[in-house]
Amino acid sequence: MRSYDLTNAHWFKSSYSNGQGGDCVEVSYDFPGIVPVRDSKNPAGPVLLLPATAWSAFVAGVTG
Repeated sequence: MRSYDLTNAHWFKSSYSNGQGGDCVEVSYDFPGIVPVRDSKNPAGPVLLLPATAWSAFVAGVTG
């Protein structure tokens, strides 16, 4: 499995985040072909590395 250095990743919180510290995820679009996903309440915690196609399908499913 390939490893990725996420040290300088630019993370984005969902536009649906309420700013109250609720259940939010952050994603980074800095890595072609994969989308790192993490819990915004635990930025030093584990990161899921999803294929970009899987992330796109997930977003389409929850927004459509």
